[in-house]
This record gives sequence, structure tokens and C-alpha cells, in this order.
Amino acid sequence: MLGELREYQVEELLKSAAVGRIGCHSEGITYIVPVNFVYENSAVYAHSAAGMKIDMMRQDPEVCFQVDNIRNMGNWQSVIAWGRFEEITDLDEKQCIMQKLIDRIMNLMNIETNHPSHGITELESDIGTRVELIVYKIVLTKKTGRYEKREPKRNSLL
Repeated sequence: MLGELREYQVEELLKSAAVGRIGCHSEGITYIVPVNFVYENSAVYAHSAAGMKIDMMRQDPEVCFQVDNIRNMGNWQSVIAWGRFEEITDLDEKQCIMQKLIDRIMNLMNIETNHPSHGITELESDIGTRVELIVYKIVLTKKTGRYEKREPKRNSLL
């Protein structure tokens, strides 16, 4: 059965997904890239070093965001959302968001250390000295979700 996710299911998938994909477009080029993120209050929060994704979102802040949960080809959920990129420059807000991102990554990786390095830096002390860490949010303005759910085949001999 194919169907449309209800609003609460869309929110649940956005909150629980481990990886999302940002689709951005600038100067005739479309770029889709996976990101670790935290979702709350209809906004996706993430971080990045300077690069193509950030350059493109600065040029055209209208982006698309996608998450999914695929168990198999007949059982999946997917959310596509549209929103606007906003760079976060307030130091206190950046620190708060980075801590939420680190906590989320640590929880998803199921490890016990105080710094994940994954997607951030090798050492906690490198943040702000060796890497230009850009923290941003995508304020979602439209969200839609779909799913497919199929029952497994039953053995007709039983």
C-alpha cells in the first residue's frame, strides 16, 4: 500500500532520521549532499566547513531537505521539505546548536567520549582554530511525506 504520511509522522521521521540530504541550486548547478542534523521547531540545524554546499546556499538560500527510513523496497517512509538557509552567527546560539549536534552524533554512534570528531574536527580544541565551522539552520516552510508498506508473502503450503 502506498500512502501519504500524516503530519505527526512527518515530524517523527524528521526528528528520528540519522542523516538528511540537502538539495541546493545555484548558477545552473544542482547539488545534493548528506548531512548530520538536529530537527526542532520546524528547523533543521547543521554545521559544515566552508565549501560548495555553503557557497551555493549563500547564493541561493531556497533549498530542499530530504530524509527517509528504508527497511526494504516495499517498506519505507520519506519526507521532502522546502525551506530557507540561514547562517547562524551569534556565538552563544552557535555553541548551543553545536552541543546539540555533538550530543546527537554521540547518541547515534553509541560511543562514550566527549568529542565525536565525526564531521567536526580531530580534536575538540581544533574547533574555531583549525576549521572554519559554519553553523546554519534551514527553516522549513513546506513538508510532505510518503510511505509504502507491504506485508510479507505468506507461504501457501502452510
